[in-house]
This record gives sequence, structure tokens and C-alpha cells, in this order.
Amino acid sequence: MEERSVTGIDPAKLADWYAAWGGGLVLYARQWVDPAGAEDAVQEVFVRLMAQPAQPANVKAWLYLATRNAAVAAGRSVRRRARWERAVAERVGPLFEADPAGRIDAAAAEAALAELPPGLREVVVLRVWGGMTLAEVAAVTGGAVSTVFDQYRAAIARVRKSLEPSWKANETNQAKQAAQPGGAAGTTGSRPARAS
Repeated sequence: MEERSVTGIDPAKLADWYAAWGGGLVLYARQWVDPAGAEDAVQEVFVRLMAQPAQPANVKAWLYLATRNAAVAAGRSVRRRARWERAVAERVGPLFEADPAGRIDAAAAEAALAELPPGLREVVVLRVWGGMTLAEVAAVTGGAVSTVFDQYRAAIARVRKSLEPSWKANETNQAKQAAQPGGAAGTTGSRPARAS
């Protein structure tokens, strides 16, 4: 029985074309997407070229046109996803609810959380808003419980340090308001918003 080729194009030619034009194609694709997206677009184009029944008349022009189309489509997809994520974030609402009796300013707490690296922020969100144990957080993130504990402790320390000026300002405001006749203590605090 005769062995059939998966592609109508010689694999050695594909390798030569990639070596000759791959770098230029990635650079070209970066006009529309980030470096990783550009590499993905070029890889996708070479996979599509492999599936062609025959070699295009002008391979270089075909590669650049296909790369442009793939990168533009990927860029649109990234922008569409970003718009969707922003819309969802706006619908979800703030991470913190105002708590007049609290010591933490809601905007400052949300900013402090946003400043955390993604891995630390994930641990805090799972622990505080998800109500998870450290073992559960470790199962979700794929880390060891001791590592998750260290990450949680480091994240909380960073958030506390970031919120210290806000706490001091709130305490000063509360003291001033309490000193006034009929003054109410604490008007700018916050607490974690409940998940719906």
C-alpha cells in the first residue's frame, strides 16, 4: 500500500520558508497583536499552508496576506474580549461596599487589591470572597498549601501597607466627627461586597 502525504507541499520547503520568512511575518503581525499573538498568527498560517493541496503561485505573498488576515482577526478578537470583560466588570460592581463603621476606604481597598500581582490577588479573592480554606485555594491554583499560605500572608501584608495611609486618614476624620456635637463616627469605611 502506498503511503499518502498529509500535505501537498514538501515539508522541507515549509521548513525553508519558515526559516526565510518566519521572523519577518511575526514582525509584520505585531502591527495588530502582541508578540505572543503574532507568533500564534504565523503558526496558524503555516498550518493552513500545510493543508493546501498545492503550493500557492507566490508563496511569500500568500504568507504575508494570510498572516495579515490572521493577525487582524486575532486583534479584533482581543479587543472584543476586552470590551466584553469591561462591560461585565461594570455590571458586577465594586469589590467593596461602603461600610460607615469600617476603617477601610472602599476605593483605597479596591486599588490596593488591584496593585497585587495576579497570583497573589487570586489567592486573596479565593480566600476572602470565595470563603475557601487554604487547602481549597491550593487545589484551585495547583499550589502547595504552604505556598498558598505564604502567598496569602504576603498579599495581606502588601494590602495592609498600602491601606495604612487610608486607615490613618479615616481615624483622624472619625475623631474630628466624634469631637463635634452630634457627630457621627466613621463615614468612609468599607467591607468586602458579597458575591451574588
